[in-house]
Amino acid sequence: MKKIRIVLLHLLPVAGDIRYNRNLIEKAVQLAAAKHVDWIITPELVVSGLQFSKKIGTDWIKQQPDEWMTRFFALVKSLNTNVFLGCPESSANGELYNSVFVISRNGELIGRQRKISSITDDWSHSGTIIEPIDLENIKVGIVICADAYTKNVADTLLTKGAEMIIAPSAWGPGLHEPSGEWEQRSIETGLPFIVCNRTGEDETVTFWGAKSLVIENGKHLLSHQSVKSAILTFEWDAEKMELISPDFEIDYLPEE
Repeated sequence: MKKIRIVLLHLLPVAGDIRYNRNLIEKAVQLAAAKHVDWIITPELVVSGLQFSKKIGTDWIKQQPDEWMTRFFALVKSLNTNVFLGCPESSANGELYNSVFVISRNGELIGRQRKISSITDDWSHSGTIIEPIDLENIKVGIVICADAYTKNVADTLLTKGAEMIIAPSAWGPGLHEPSGEWEQRSIETGLPFIVCNRTGEDETVTFWGAKSLVIENGKHLLSHQSVKSAILTFEWDAEKMELISPDFEIDYLPEE
């Protein structure tokens, strides 16, 4: 059995407060790594918050890795873990994307996935490449939030050899709330879905009831929602692609 320890960072970022969010990420990653974990997953756009553009615009978005992300790479290397980081980015020609970066325990960027569906992100372009990322001999597909709304992204990842799906999200109750999309994609593909969601609220959306999930064959095997930032740890059998832990091990971040 190849056992890996995975952490979902169910965080409470603040829309537009980049410095606060970066500090929150660094603190959470360090606390998670102290638990000797292999993968640390963050929610969608954890660096910026979801609805940041009306507060601070988009001129601050850079090509990645920028100065802060380069330092973050070094932090990840020092902690000997792998991180999935949700962060906006600019392309060389100035197009903006909602992206997830995969950083190896060597402190190297080994892949990225740009969100394909940009309907709800009026500042971003749609990504065009859908490819699994090889992380320590596991082919991981990334489905960012509403990219689960139709089967296109998940089906493409399956066809290209993905063995499991990581779904960084900022998707809570209310108008256009999740209504079985992750579960349905899991059933259609036969792949487990690991959903890292968030808590808090932005300009017009709330995430207090948003759930981070481990889903197999359409069923919720693990589920968490909270009003505070939490570190959710579980063990996973990477050979059988199935859950080992009966529950999340939950650690709440200290109040600031």
